[in-house]
Amino acid sequence: MRAVRYFTYGERPRLGEIHEPACPADGVLVRVEATGVCGSDHHAWRGRDPVPLPMVPGHEYAGTVAEVGPEVSRWAVGDRVTVPFVLGCGRCDVCLRGHLHVCPHQQQPGFTRDGSWAELVAVPAAQANLVRLPDSVSMSAAAALGCRFATAARAVRRLGRPGLDDWVVVHGCGGVGLSSVMVAYSLGARVLAIDPDPASRDLAVELGAEVTLDPTAEDVRDGGLVDAVRDLTGGGAAVTLDAVGSAAILRDALLSLRPRGRHVQVGLLFGDDATPTVPMDLVVARELVVLGSHGMPAPDYDWLLAAVADGSLDPTRLVTREVGLAHGPAEMMAFDAPGRSVGITVLRP
Repeated sequence: MRAVRYFTYGERPRLGEIHEPACPADGVLVRVEATGVCGSDHHAWRGRDPVPLPMVPGHEYAGTVAEVGPEVSRWAVGDRVTVPFVLGCGRCDVCLRGHLHVCPHQQQPGFTRDGSWAELVAVPAAQANLVRLPDSVSMSAAAALGCRFATAARAVRRLGRPGLDDWVVVHGCGGVGLSSVMVAYSLGARVLAIDPDPASRDLAVELGAEVTLDPTAEDVRDGGLVDAVRDLTGGGAAVTLDAVGSAAILRDALLSLRPRGRHVQVGLLFGDDATPTVPMDLVVARELVVLGSHGMPAPDYDWLLAAVADGSLDPTRLVTREVGLAHGPAEMMAFDAPGRSVGITVLRP
């Protein structure tokens, strides 16, 4: 089959022919019809999140079942499916409680095993990990849900839990941040989006942000980002999300929460930022809640897919490009280019 692989960190990925994956006894093979190009793939390719090499990237995908293992029931060849980017083992106590996304034995396509920038991808523990797609949800929409949108949806709805007219402050308007804006707006929250890029801020407004801030603007730098956020939100946000992955943003987000506010850390923290200093005195004094968010398990997809099917949420608004698999190497390298366009690129194998 055709697949994109990289053999060395930072070296241009290559499109070529590789052996088709074997179908797991407890799993399926999925014929990939759409797969997202995600910043997490770029982190792995750059070596910031080390992976076994060579590696086929890709963890946001949708397609049809091409082969079914002998231990699998409920699924058949031709079924339309998508899959969370974290694959639980389906057997441990954590998985049996429905928390497959934090399974201690988890696998991740594109990180621990070959991913979806290919014509076929193997999915183990299919009974636990496959998600059936309604006919009304397109493959591109499902691929856009795969990591960024699903992660944002759970981070906002299940962890942040904003009430009607609560202020939600989203730091970073990339794929996760813009998805968070959409979800928060759909829940009736008021959204403040923060990003230095004007095109990203403009798109955030189109997707529901009531107001935006440029953290690099002179007036914001002079008065301080925390003070600017607290002024705009009338004393502090109910919910803050770091969709970038920065120790400095984490601190600013906590300082700009109202008493009993909730911070959700969505962006991955690497290097010196991986162990940030947290103002626990403030956390205690204001009874703040600090939460991590790591994807969405398969059992939680029902409400998200229902919202997509009825039009309450439309992840395809974030899809700005659809290109063939041959464009994968260039798309990976484009993350390093200045002025990268906002939105989600989808590969169509």
